[in-house]
Amino acid sequence: MHEVFLTFPPPAAHRMLGQFGWAFIQQGVYMAVAKVTEIISSSTKSFEDAIQVGIARANKTLRNVRGAWVKEQKVVVENGKITEYRVDMRVTFVLTD
Repeated sequence: MHEVFLTFPPPAAHRMLGQFGWAFIQQGVYMAVAKVTEIISSSTKSFEDAIQVGIARANKTLRNVRGAWVKEQKVVVENGKITEYRVDMRVTFVLTD
């Protein structure tokens, strides 16, 4: 896991809150500590479903999940047909006190 520290003055804080939805404002300065963890999820339906499954599972374990990005996609093929869709994602969550 990687730890990310972000501090912005108020004008940048408003832009970041609007763009990413992160919501910690204290004394006019935006500060958040976020962690990124990598997960792999799969689905027999589609890549989109694999992403939904992964986010739902991450949300059961992690608090304050704020975003994710797909690092890699791959499929499992058996007898010339796709049997499983897999995604390797990095999930970002904001730490709380």
